[in-house]
Amino acid sequence: VQLQASGGGLVQPGGSLRLSCAASGSIVSISAMGWYCQAPGKQRELVAAITSGLKTNYADFVKGRFTISRDNVKNTVYLQMNSLKPEDTAVYYCNAYRVYSADYIGQRDYWGQGTQVTVSS
Repeated sequence: VQLQASGGGLVQPGGSLRLSCAASGSIVSISAMGWYCQAPGKQRELVAAITSGLKTNYADFVKGRFTISRDNVKNTVYLQMNSLKPEDTAVYYCNAYRVYSADYIGQRDYWGQGTQVTVSS
């Protein structure tokens, strides 16, 4: 199973970006998918997460600005980022939690490679 993230880049304050993360492989199901961010010198922290039943959870610092969505058929998670602020600058990582696969017994967690988001004028 692999996660491939895309959509990062440079944007001005107040602008928007849309991140995508596609999971590939012999996937049976994924319990939850999410996005984390890690700024220089800081720990990785949760931005937003979404379950297979499409229940969502957001960090307080993105509520009202970011929207997470998911396509269960494509095993893809999206993060629509609006009203971006300089403090949103970070590497964004996607996560697949409790992935069940035809290739192994039990469940595993996976991380994508990270995509840089820079908010600057």
